[in-house]
Amino acid sequence: MKIIALTGGIGAGKSTVAQFFSELGASVVDADQLARIAIERGSEGFDEVIARFGETILSNGDINRKALAEIVFSDPVAKSDLEAIIHPRVQKLFAQAIIDNESSVHLIYEIPLLVETDAASKFDFIVTVEADEDLRIERLLTRGMFITDIKARLASQAPSQARIDIADAVIVNDGDEDHLLRQVENLWEGQIADLSSEGSR
Repeated sequence: MKIIALTGGIGAGKSTVAQFFSELGASVVDADQLARIAIERGSEGFDEVIARFGETILSNGDINRKALAEIVFSDPVAKSDLEAIIHPRVQKLFAQAIIDNESSVHLIYEIPLLVETDAASKFDFIVTVEADEDLRIERLLTRGMFITDIKARLASQAPSQARIDIADAVIVNDGDEDHLLRQVENLWEGQIADLSSEGSR
């Protein structure tokens, strides 16, 4: 099995690309979903987050992710503390996901913070989804995010060039979904199909 990282900045279109890959036959694992599992109610991660950030981030007994995000994206120390709780647990969950999907030919790992976590060397192939920042902001506003939150998220992520520099393939999501799908299909039938006969990086 080849393990492929799928990264990109917020609003670039990673989730849509991941869905296309899934429809083409890849097994897809979402790092954000693993992060949610890592701190869900009843887990040790949940207890550690509450111990660090207090019960004011709770809503109906669960962690209010929006409230937590507002704290960590405005406070670098808080962000580091949260990452120290979540990242090791996500890594364990991903290791289990690899075992669970060992019969798959290709496993796509949707990982927004690939550059930030210095994890590129763990993958056989890296795909980044990129789009102009103004277009990404427009998409995020359409989702209902506030511009202050968007700016904070963008500032917390690595620049596009840093992702492009480590990527084996770049998907540019600046058109409609048909244009995006064609790029994904070409990649799937080309470089990714060739991976099975190549050694890992």
